[in-house]
Amino acid sequence: MSRPAETALYAPLKAHLEGLGFTVKSEVAGVDIVAMPGGPQAEGEPVLIEMKTGFSLTLFHQAIARQSVSDAVYVAVPRGQGRAFQKALKANLTLCRRLGIGLLTVRLEDGFVEVHADPGPYRPRMAARRKAGLLREFAARAGDPNVGGSRGQVVTAYRQDARRLLAHLSAHGASKGSEVAKATGVARATAIMAANHKGWFRRVARGVFEATPEGLAELAEAMAAQTDA
Repeated sequence: MSRPAETALYAPLKAHLEGLGFTVKSEVAGVDIVAMPGGPQAEGEPVLIEMKTGFSLTLFHQAIARQSVSDAVYVAVPRGQGRAFQKALKANLTLCRRLGIGLLTVRLEDGFVEVHADPGPYRPRMAARRKAGLLREFAARAGDPNVGGSRGQVVTAYRQDARRLLAHLSAHGASKGSEVAKATGVARATAIMAANHKGWFRRVARGVFEATPEGLAELAEAMAAQTDA
């Protein structure tokens, strides 16, 4: 299914703006749509709209450039359907808010225009729990075992701790959690082995654990990676 032309957005957007009392003209000084409150000679902040058939970096480049002319800049795209569009809409709505740009969508079937965001300053709320988790992981991770930008397996602080436990169990056999914690320096040793999120440990008695074949395979893989490094 081909994308609609940008021109298909113009009539619905013009009707929407005129319904709000704006005078609307297209292609003024390179701007797709310029709307002035009241009559054509009225004074006030012009509303500038850049249209595209979909979200793109070019669309945002144009909108940012228009912010040197007006504080009231919008981007407009056709309203799509399905999860892919909803995901793109959510991500680009966040971007618009960050940039202080308004966002409009046009449902081409009936010309309905929806305002998702108006232009204006935006200060995002800090995600305190996510920040705390990031700092906790940074502090707990030993060294820098990953390569930035890679899409392979990420070595987390949890994985590093689990590998220390597996190394101890591989060398000493089934052991008490307290003994493993003391020997490896991993304070949460018992909790990690009891939770067994990866299937690497098996409890053989109260407070006593051993490594599973899967755990030993994980340890072997880690040791091989160190040899190759």
